[in-house]
Amino acid sequence: MVAAGGPPKLIVAADAEALAQAAAERVMARIAANPGRIAICLTGGSSPKKLYQRLGSDRWRGRIPWDRVHWFIGDERFVPENDPLNNMAIARATFLDRNAPSGHVHPIPTTAENPDASAAAYARELQAFYGSDQLDPARPLFDLVLMGAGPDGHTASLFPGYPQIEETARWVVGVPKANVAPFVPRVSLTLPALASCREMLFEIAGHDKQPILTRLLNGETLPALRARSNGETVWLVDRAALPEGIRGPR
Repeated sequence: MVAAGGPPKLIVAADAEALAQAAAERVMARIAANPGRIAICLTGGSSPKKLYQRLGSDRWRGRIPWDRVHWFIGDERFVPENDPLNNMAIARATFLDRNAPSGHVHPIPTTAENPDASAAAYARELQAFYGSDQLDPARPLFDLVLMGAGPDGHTASLFPGYPQIEETARWVVGVPKANVAPFVPRVSLTLPALASCREMLFEIAGHDKQPILTRLLNGETLPALRARSNGETVWLVDRAALPEGIRGPR
C-alpha cells in the first residue's frame, strides 16, 4: 500500500453555503492546475449536494473545461441507476447530464450479478483509464477525491470494523451490507485507490456531524481518519459541525 500524505488540513467555513462555495473554488483550482486530462472522484450522501448545484449553475459551469474532465465516484449503493438512492444518479441529475459528455461520466455499474462483480468491473474501468493495474505514487489516479464522513465514521462505503477497510491490493470492493441506512449492499473504492489523488477533500457540515467530528479530531482511528491522500488532505468543515470549544477563523 502506498504511503499516505501528511495530516489533514482543517478549514472552517461560516455555514453550509460558505462551505459549498469554498469546495467549488477548490474543485476549480484543481482543474486549473492540470492542463491535460482531469479525473475527479465524486461522493454520495447529502454533503456534496450544494457543491453540485453550484458546479451546474450558470455562474460556474462555463468555467469548467468539460471536454477534459472525467467524473468518477468513490462508492455506490447496489441499486438500479434510476433508483433515488443511487449516488451517481443524484450527481447526474444535479449537474453532470446537462454539461458533461456522456463518455466522461463513469458510474459504478449496478447491473452486475452482485456487488463483487460490480467492483471488479469498475476496477477494470479505472485501470483502463489509468493505463495500469498498479498505482504509481508519482502518478495519481485522480486530481481530486471528494469525501464525506458518516455518523459512524465511515467514508465512501468503508465502514468501521469491516474487512474492506483493510484491503490493500484491490482498487474496488463489494460491501454486502451497510453499517448505516440505507441498508443496501454497496460498492466502494478502497483506501489505496482513494489515496491516489492530488487532493482529498472532505465536506463535513451541520450540527448533526458534531459528534463524529469530535471523535475524528480526537484521533479515533475510524475510516474517515484513515482515508488520506498521498498528496493533500483537507477537511472543509462548517461552524455548526465544530465541537464545542473549537472556533474557526472569522
